[in-house]
Amino acid sequence: MATRKRVAVIGTGTMGSQAMWRLASRGAEVTGYDRYAPGHDRSAAGGETRIFRSAHFEDSRYVPLLRHADALWKELQRETGRELRRLTGCLLMGPAGHQQMSTVLESIAEHGLAHEVLDADALEKRFPQFRIEDGDAAVLDRNAGFLRPELSVHTAAARAERLGARLHRYTPVREVAPAGGGVAVRTDQGTETYDSVVVTVGPWVNELLPDLEWEVDIRRLINAWFVPTAHDWHGAEAPAFIRTAPTHCYGLPSPDGISVKLGLSRALHRAVPDPERLDRTVAPEELAVFTELTRRFMPDLHPDPVRLSVFMEGYTESSRPLIGPLPGCEDIVLLAGFSGHGFKLSPAMGDIAADLALDGDTLQPIDFLSTRDRTAA
Repeated sequence: MATRKRVAVIGTGTMGSQAMWRLASRGAEVTGYDRYAPGHDRSAAGGETRIFRSAHFEDSRYVPLLRHADALWKELQRETGRELRRLTGCLLMGPAGHQQMSTVLESIAEHGLAHEVLDADALEKRFPQFRIEDGDAAVLDRNAGFLRPELSVHTAAARAERLGARLHRYTPVREVAPAGGGVAVRTDQGTETYDSVVVTVGPWVNELLPDLEWEVDIRRLINAWFVPTAHDWHGAEAPAFIRTAPTHCYGLPSPDGISVKLGLSRALHRAVPDPERLDRTVAPEELAVFTELTRRFMPDLHPDPVRLSVFMEGYTESSRPLIGPLPGCEDIVLLAGFSGHGFKLSPAMGDIAADLALDGDTLQPIDFLSTRDRTAA
């Protein structure tokens, strides 16, 4: 009988929990390491909800990966009996001539995605809680909705453990390096060697891999929750939503049935010099952009938030994540820099990490994201 391949997963959050599940599903001997524990709120997998969508306004080449993620979200829900995702649609809004709106429509046409195009009158009738302006367009992505991030991470990691994976909680990894035909993982408890290692440490990537040839910019993001004053934001088909311009933002009706969560894009986030010293206090002046957004586009929301949370995300210059082996070491697989739109893709990325760790390659279309096919930027 062939010896099972021994694979370590460093960081068991958004991507790492899924990588553990996919590796364990294939019979690998999996060991996970996390400086905290799956489902913690110190990185990007927090805030109750994240958006799942089929249409992609950054690059239509993500759509096949989103389809793969869609199938795996369904599979994880079947295996665990947990509702990790609810499809209620996602409303994409912005100036009709904006590049991202054009990419959405191209993506929909190229891949035959279920959608509706809404003019101003139709939008006002169906979704009166939103205000659009002259020249705006709106597209409803039907195969979209929200994910439960903390529950999803916890569920994927727990499923991996039930399939035989081991998980070292509260165990920071200090170093990962090639070692005699394998990869050594050093913690404060000692060093263990594996056949391959998947590194998915989120905002700690620069700390663990200080010589990484690509920059990952760690940013502090704010989520704010607002209470509606009139319209129903929580009906059975209340959509998630994204506005592309003039201020890029996103939002989701909260599962509590009371509030609506809003978030902002990278340009409006402060840099994080040390992820272990994240400033979780939101100053009043940081709320000005939320006040302007609600006043202009969502006047039904009371302008004073009832809740605030702070998280971290890693961004690359191109906004495309880094997926693939580290230069010079095929046995260390990197998943990093998802630039704010990785959670919906996470099962597919976990599956790709399993492909690379076990087989050295993947059939998934990641050429435009692969570390093998890009130069340092």
